[in-house]
Amino acid sequence: MGVRVVDLSQEIYQGMPVFPLHQKTFIFPNIDHATSERMIGFGFATNNLLINEHGPTHTDAPYEYDPQGPTVDEVPLHYYYGPAVCLDVSWVSPDGYIRRPDLARALSGAGITLADKRVVLLHTGHFRRAYGTDEWLTRYAGLDEEAGEWLAAQGILNIGVDAPSIDNPADPRFSGHLVCRRHGLVNTENLCHLEQVAGREFLYFGLPLRIRRGTGSPVRAVAVLVEGEAGAGQGGP
Repeated sequence: MGVRVVDLSQEIYQGMPVFPLHQKTFIFPNIDHATSERMIGFGFATNNLLINEHGPTHTDAPYEYDPQGPTVDEVPLHYYYGPAVCLDVSWVSPDGYIRRPDLARALSGAGITLADKRVVLLHTGHFRRAYGTDEWLTRYAGLDEEAGEWLAAQGILNIGVDAPSIDNPADPRFSGHLVCRRHGLVNTENLCHLEQVAGREFLYFGLPLRIRRGTGSPVRAVAVLVEGEAGAGQGGP
């Protein structure tokens, strides 16, 4: 058996697509090698970042959708790592909703359960289908309220998705975030490469920066898989 790490994080770059209400991403030089060599006798280079907490692959703290909820520096770290599954719901229309029967179908098809899991990632296929197009920010499937409530009842603490939001952009109730607010859950958005872990169980890490009073944070999300492990589920690479 061997260990494989799958990077589930989008690249951060100037001009990357960002939710319309959020600060766009800017990356610009702070100092270059030649200037620092001239000033202090040793060359080094650094950049400055201007970025929204929710711009790239990121996690939401409950405070984002609940003014009484904890900020990202207050949420226990175990919300952001632990045993996880990725459910393949890529058949759901980008105009539709991910419902409880879709979750049940994905679990049954992969031969896995949510027992003892803290994190569920939803592979909608949206990143592969639409990243870099006009539809990236405007047309993707999202959780309905019943499905979100069912995940909460299974003890899931973190719901992730390969789209800008766990909610369908046409959903006026923001059902996924509503469930997260109701149960104090977090969610992780703008994931990518979930097709590499769809139908699999693994150890997930998506640790946030320790931003004081942060509403969320960029994360470097990864899946750690043990190849050849018994009961790893079907549909893996």
